[in-house]
Amino acid sequence: MKQNNDYMIRGIDKEGNFRFFGANTKTLVDTACESHQTSPVVSAALGRTLTGVAMMGHMLKNDRDRVCIIIKGDGPIGGIVVEASGAGKVKGYAYNPHIDLPLNEFGKLDVAKAVGNAGMTVIKDLGLKEPYSGQVPMLSGEIAEDMSFYFAVSEQTNSVVMLGVLVDVDCSIKQAGGIIIQVLPNAKDGAITALENKIKEFKSLTERLEKGQSIEYVLEQLLGEIDIMDRSEVAFECDCSKERMEKALITVGKKDLLEMAEEDGQAEIVCPFCSSKYLFSKEELEELAEYASKK
Repeated sequence: MKQNNDYMIRGIDKEGNFRFFGANTKTLVDTACESHQTSPVVSAALGRTLTGVAMMGHMLKNDRDRVCIIIKGDGPIGGIVVEASGAGKVKGYAYNPHIDLPLNEFGKLDVAKAVGNAGMTVIKDLGLKEPYSGQVPMLSGEIAEDMSFYFAVSEQTNSVVMLGVLVDVDCSIKQAGGIIIQVLPNAKDGAITALENKIKEFKSLTERLEKGQSIEYVLEQLLGEIDIMDRSEVAFECDCSKERMEKALITVGKKDLLEMAEEDGQAEIVCPFCSSKYLFSKEELEELAEYASKK
């Protein structure tokens, strides 16, 4: 069991110009990538998305509320699905976790090429009759810029989004974290300009984390004195179960379930989010087929 030192924070700067969210997600990303045996470029893409959605989950009011991001593109990764709860539980996967690509022109993992031309769908389940859904085209495929674009278009909130994942030579995750800074309604123009200038000079979040700088320290460098209002745990956690897999199998229908029972004698269902395997015997498949026929 990995020791989890991951956490999320939220707060505002002392002058009341910005609200911020920050996350250290090294263990979360490492757990997910190890579970799916992702290649380095997929680790970077999935890790950035996990971190961004974790912070979006921290924006939710209730622990049971959920936010999900679905990325679908024409790049070799195919797509990414990540879901987070208001309680800091995060899960996710990439459609094609093992693809590999050459480094980009800057010598970095080519996340943009892996994602390709894509769209980003954000779904929020806030316990209402219908979940909220918003969709935007992805402008860069680098994830952070695309989340910033989503906030601007769908939530009319000017936001700076920074997401970083540093993959080690053994494919484990060396560093992972993220920051979201959002402009508050009464922010002073001078403060916004000052932040914009600092962002232009800002190079890499993971480089700063690798130097031992904390998320809090980086935020102070960008915003000045800050007021942290909340700190909470964040972790990779899947809520799959055999009962949930049974419900999924029932939707297949009686005919196909009986065919599985006769031809294969069993069925193995793998959870896409965490790769847990659930085995159903011939007798169990026949029972589910009988139940499906009554639905």
